[in-house]
Amino acid sequence: MQNEIIAFTAPKVAQLLSADVPELKPTEVLVKLCISTISSGTERANLLGEVNVSVATIDTEAHFPRYCGYSSSGIVEKVGSEVTDFAVGDRVALSWSTHSKYVVIESKNLHKILDDSVSFEEAALWHIGTFPMAAIRKCRFEIGESAIVMGMGILGMFAVKLLAASGAAPLIAVDPVPEKRELALKIGADYAFDPFDPDFANKVKAVTDGGVNVAIEVTGNGGALNGVLDCMKRMGRVALLGCTRSSDFTVDYYHKVHGPGISLIGAHTAARPVEESSAGLFTTHDDVMAMQRLNKFGRLEFSSLIEETHKPCEAPEVYTRLANEKAFPIVQFDWRE
Repeated sequence: MQNEIIAFTAPKVAQLLSADVPELKPTEVLVKLCISTISSGTERANLLGEVNVSVATIDTEAHFPRYCGYSSSGIVEKVGSEVTDFAVGDRVALSWSTHSKYVVIESKNLHKILDDSVSFEEAALWHIGTFPMAAIRKCRFEIGESAIVMGMGILGMFAVKLLAASGAAPLIAVDPVPEKRELALKIGADYAFDPFDPDFANKVKAVTDGGVNVAIEVTGNGGALNGVLDCMKRMGRVALLGCTRSSDFTVDYYHKVHGPGISLIGAHTAARPVEESSAGLFTTHDDVMAMQRLNKFGRLEFSSLIEETHKPCEAPEVYTRLANEKAFPIVQFDWRE
């Protein structure tokens, strides 16, 4: 059986390629995708040929092809001989998938969509939504605390919605793009500031009684980390959700971290338990199911964040935009024929 898969074949080059669908191993499942979501930060880094795109390795050169698209949804087509939790026809959300028509994946990375009224578009957002959810958990955020989110890409938007539902007061969104700040205010932020405003830190402190309790740094930019540290309350917590792949920046740790007792928390989504959840540390599956419950009971919905939907054949043009646009929208691919 032939597959279609989006691949980055060279820096700034995305192609829709044909390939054979591999045979199933006993613990694997074949899923026919319906929707896959672009994770703009991770996929831009891979598309541009950045070398440090994995926390497991420190590379000195970029290797291609590269495949992305880890948050998706679809329908089970076939199950391996040892798979008992899934059956043909099940509607599922996927973790660690690819942008492709068919995905062969370990069953442990599948999550049943329990409510038939949930759209595939919504379910294809759940896995990526667990990234900021885990960061917020690690900060041990408490209802009524102030919070700030640095960067209004897809993860930042999720973080704003999750913090608003969790009782952040006030909740501050930060982005240099005016349109992103406007959207953040519509989805739950109380204030939206430009990080390049010379008076940025003073404005944050003015609306938070002297400083922020919890920060979710999503940009992966050293300057943004430096800037948000100027906004923190004593004993504040900063989650490093954005992947700061370059170490070419300096922080005055003595005055900005050590003295005020700031906690810097590594929040890469891989830094979580695999088998068993505990307070502040949920497995990926348990966080996905939490996303599903929040949606089912009307606490949150995320599909309204989707700004564009494209067919896979449009991938070259979509990724050209991702490589060049500073304010890339939240985009999904629709694999249904």
